[in-house]
Amino acid sequence: MQTAAALRHAQRILVITGAGLSADSGLPTYRGVGGLYNGTTVDGLPIEMALSGPMLRRDPALCWKYIAELGKACLGAQPNAAHYAIAQLQRIKPDCWVLTQNVDGYHRAAGSPPERLIEIHGQLSPLFCQSCGAVDPQLSEHLQRPLPPLCKKCQGILRPPVVLFQEMLPERAMETLHEEMAKGFDAVLTIGTTASFPYIHEPVLRARVAGGFTAEINPQRTDHSAAMDVFLGCRALEVMELLISHI
Repeated sequence: MQTAAALRHAQRILVITGAGLSADSGLPTYRGVGGLYNGTTVDGLPIEMALSGPMLRRDPALCWKYIAELGKACLGAQPNAAHYAIAQLQRIKPDCWVLTQNVDGYHRAAGSPPERLIEIHGQLSPLFCQSCGAVDPQLSEHLQRPLPPLCKKCQGILRPPVVLFQEMLPERAMETLHEEMAKGFDAVLTIGTTASFPYIHEPVLRARVAGGFTAEINPQRTDHSAAMDVFLGCRALEVMELLISHI
């Protein structure tokens, strides 16, 4: 298996994951955070507007309605075998990094080391107060109560440390990504992502230019599939454990 051989010989590896990886945990896939919405919401707004930073400020209850759907979906499922296989790869290869667009926290739950995990779209917990900054770890409890959730200390509106539409990417995560890209990667593996964002596609491009190995695991071909060294047209769940067993 060409991909297993390339990963076996590589020292610095980057695994890029998208919503397709968590689809096997039962989470729907969608542009932005993970497939719960396509097109217009029940409120007649595009999801990009309903689930945006400006909406959280203007109408916190409406924005939280959709954050809560996302939260319930993520809390209602768990990491799958592919998440655990990626964590295993990181144990075998101390210079293996994960760059994820997912906010479900499943990489951490599966044992990926936080210091080699770049959650470029943030995560759903712990919540924090937009007014006083107090941290509140009780996401699941708040989802059972009237929304939006309020701060116990100052009654300000709580929010998750997740990137909503029209918000900037987390500065530290971007810095880490650029620092690691500058060191170069011998192999880049993309899983369950269309890699449509420039900051997701750039590491693939850089590895290819430097002569590194690139592979994609995806049930459907994407705009980048043809340029990869290997395209595996399947779900990560079907191939990741087998792949890691050969390394």
